Amino acid sequence: MGKIVEILRDIRPECDWEHAGDFIANGMLDSFDIIVLVSELESAYPVSVDGSDILAENFSSLESIADLVRKSGGIV
Repeated sequence: MGKIVEILRDIRPECDWEHAGDFIANGMLDSFDIIVLVSELESAYPVSVDGSDILAENFSSLESIADLVRKSGGIV
């Protein structure tokens, strides 16, 4: 999870990722941030995120992002 938090901090350093609720509902991530995040995740965890998995619910928390990485073949 540490690597995911590090990536999120690079995208939005002003946010408290470890203690936040729903990243999307709280306005912490927007659509551009999600595209950047997917690119960074694909580089950090040699995976390929399927376009059909780029849904708000897959980016709403640290656990949902980690689940997406796992689903895409990465090890978190």
